[in-house]
Amino acid sequence: MALPLNHTSSKLYAAFIACGLAWTGLQSYVVHSFDFNWYIAFTDGLICSILLASACWLINNNLRYYQPEKGNYLNILIWIGALAAICTFGSRWILPFLATGPTYTRFLVNSLTIRFFTSFLAIGWMAMISMIYYSQLDQKDNEKRKAEAEQLARDAELYNLRQQLQPHFLFNSLNSINALIGFKPDEARRMIHQLSDFLRGTLKKDDQQQVPLTEELAHLNLYLDIEKVRFGHRLQTEISCDERSGQAVLPSMLLQPLVENAIKFGLYDTIGDVVVSIRAEMEGNYLIIMVQNPYDPQTSRPKKGTGFGLRGVQRRLYLLFARNDLMETHANDNIFTTIIKVPQL
Repeated sequence: MALPLNHTSSKLYAAFIACGLAWTGLQSYVVHSFDFNWYIAFTDGLICSILLASACWLINNNLRYYQPEKGNYLNILIWIGALAAICTFGSRWILPFLATGPTYTRFLVNSLTIRFFTSFLAIGWMAMISMIYYSQLDQKDNEKRKAEAEQLARDAELYNLRQQLQPHFLFNSLNSINALIGFKPDEARRMIHQLSDFLRGTLKKDDQQQVPLTEELAHLNLYLDIEKVRFGHRLQTEISCDERSGQAVLPSMLLQPLVENAIKFGLYDTIGDVVVSIRAEMEGNYLIIMVQNPYDPQTSRPKKGTGFGLRGVQRRLYLLFARNDLMETHANDNIFTTIIKVPQL
């Protein structure tokens, strides 16, 4: 896969050019130290550096598009050896045309072995640096794609959780409206308006949006108004939160499933009035929300965390905060309590 030339790659090529110039100067100095004039020394250093730079560019470009499998580096060694040989014999046949003289020619021939191994080491270093550099780029790209895929999966699951919550509530509300139309048409119309306002607010909210607790409670009251039409005087609610907790944020639509679960297991199996209590407070860097409802231990099994609502909330908290310890349930003295902790990031 071709990788785009970015700012980091530009720096790499600048360093590559700087190394080529440094190599030219170093080799020119070494040749000059053998009593050759600066013209011959510079010509030797320049030609060898051009050949070596071309070989390094080729090995770098090949590794940019092709990464050998782990442990299978024989092909790389063959490439390095072949390119070092080309550089060596290229200088053997080019340099005599530019830097003449029997003394220099003998020097050139006698130094071919050293030139080969020097080129082999230089190209090998270039190959190793290129492999490390492009492997890191591939790894970062893979990690980015993996993170994006995981994010898409989380978004899809959050959306699916939300879609599972709506039909149950909607069907119950429509059944209640249908029952009210015949003998309480005014109540039915009022419930339709409340349901419309509730659904309108629900559709505008994002599953991952953080909203203030006061806004979440205002939306929750729309839901409770609808449920109070269904259950009449039997359903009573107590909601309390101080100013500090009211400004705390939590994922939107997080409380409705908890309250729906409390209503379901508080009213469905009892015949008397039921008080659903919702309390919020700050504890350190956490918003603590407690939902309580009475239950009949003979007909309910709250210790198992019944209902999709609780499982859905726990799963949603895990998807958003990557923690499994943000919700707990207790059943004591015929009171079922659900506690959630929302980290304030």
